Amino acid sequence: MNHLIKGILTLTLIFSGISAFSQQTVSTPQFQREFLEYINLHRQKGCNCGATYMPPAPPLVWNNQLEIAAMDHAQDMADNNYFNHTSKDGRKMQDRIIAAGYTFKGFRSFMIGENIAEGQLSITQVMQGWFKSEGHCKNLMNPSFKEVGIALYNNYWVQDFGGREPFSPEVQKLIKSGKYHLVEKE
Repeated sequence: MNHLIKGILTLTLIFSGISAFSQQTVSTPQFQREFLEYINLHRQKGCNCGATYMPPAPPLVWNNQLEIAAMDHAQDMADNNYFNHTSKDGRKMQDRIIAAGYTFKGFRSFMIGENIAEGQLSITQVMQGWFKSEGHCKNLMNPSFKEVGIALYNNYWVQDFGGREPFSPEVQKLIKSGKYHLVEKE
């Protein structure tokens, strides 16, 4: 009887943890750490993305602006019952990421990407799925991506990537002095 009560209590805690986790709206340090450890372990080793070998890449760091963009999209997909990189109102990934404050101004290069998933019950499950998918895996292993923000809302997972490189200090001085002009292209 004592074992039965302990078993029921353990299952209750596990399932209530999954339920609370799937409703998450703000990441915890543990959520961030688990994702970064999983991603960066693979980036450190390199891996096959489909038939393409992706060599080791530098570790990603967490970015709160990318997390905000990811949460916006995860919540929008859940609230409006769709699954797509383009929002029902026509917003694309770059619109959401830039609106969250992750901008290109002042940087020499700017690159973004996104992975989405629906229905997985754990970080391990969603990461295994993304690494098994060639396109998602290539995003995860892309050395041009330096930062990531990830959100989970009602079983919708969104992973937004960014890579920005600042101008060198010398070029920054030239820009500030007016001797160097930037031309922005989309």
